[in-house]
Amino acid sequence: MAPSRAPVSDAELEVLKVLWAGGPSTVRDVAAALRRQRRRLAYNTVLTLLSRLREKGYVTADRREAAHQFRAIVTRDELLGSSLSALADRMCDGTASPLVYALVRGRRFSAEEIAHFRELLDDLTPED
Repeated sequence: MAPSRAPVSDAELEVLKVLWAGGPSTVRDVAAALRRQRRRLAYNTVLTLLSRLREKGYVTADRREAAHQFRAIVTRDELLGSSLSALADRMCDGTASPLVYALVRGRRFSAEEIAHFRELLDDLTPED
């Protein structure tokens, strides 16, 4: 993800989650998905949020049809990574360790998740 993207608001994040879950969607599709989540936003509000996300570089719009199709061009993992990096920079002077400790402390993980964590740590361990 490009480092210069502006952060997303909570409402923009809700729209991005709809696009991540459902793929390319029209404004009406996004509004309907949000309604199913008990979030009632007017058509124009959803259009405004999608337009802001496009301007910020998080989504793209296919304008070949009358109803534009919006598609996320940033993945959840990319946004999560950049958001956590920004948080580590702001809260931990760029050091990720305190952030990682805070995220895992007191949580329960499956054996599969723990095995994946071990693989990640093994990849980070320098070889002598």
